[in-house]
Amino acid sequence: MLRSDLIGFGLFICYFIGTGLPLILLKVYKKIPFEITRKMYHFVIVLSIFPLLKLFSTWYAAVLAALTFVLIVYPILALVENSALYKRIAVEREGGEFKRSFLIVQLSLVILISVFWGLLGIDWQYVAVVAVMAWGFGDAAAALVGKKFGRRKIQHPRIAGTKTVEGTLAMYVVAGLSIYLTLLMYAGRPWYVSFAVALLVAPLSSIVELFSPRGMDTITVPLSTAFAILPLMSFFSSLGV
Repeated sequence: MLRSDLIGFGLFICYFIGTGLPLILLKVYKKIPFEITRKMYHFVIVLSIFPLLKLFSTWYAAVLAALTFVLIVYPILALVENSALYKRIAVEREGGEFKRSFLIVQLSLVILISVFWGLLGIDWQYVAVVAVMAWGFGDAAAALVGKKFGRRKIQHPRIAGTKTVEGTLAMYVVAGLSIYLTLLMYAGRPWYVSFAVALLVAPLSSIVELFSPRGMDTITVPLSTAFAILPLMSFFSSLGV
């Protein structure tokens, strides 16, 4: 790594300390509902895409930072997961879920950065951001709305856990808005291009989330969203819009 990338890695670690530590303290001292706390942790991971893309000079420095972060954090989680403190601050539905989800989402970020910065070039970075925002906000909406307002369960042998019509609709709407607004801010295309892409991709994001095995939506949703956006944006580019 260059000196600037080493500084970037330090700032990347500071990002997690600065955003994660207050949430841990809230979990320890305040009785915040399980699902709310879970999604607060979730957003810390979601928003980490921005320091990864902004703090490093090259895509491989960003990838190396993400992998190094995993090598530091994963053994710590494995070491403390049976401790009383960990059980107090954890937001797991089953043993080892948080540790496993952490590993999967970091892999997702590594793939997105490698493809939409490393392989395709910096001009396609925004696709990684759009994909992560669609998954992050859409999944959070699906979980919170489904838990609070979900009444009509969706029954299918390939659906893991309890999914509801209300939660899936929330995923569709919020993922669509996330795609639209993020494209509008980062893609530099007319609003109707962003709207068309959101309209076409949001149903796919929702369906993938619905049928993803438990914990795997952290990789299936962002990757499917990104690879659906890529040909659409390429198509509109070929039209000159």
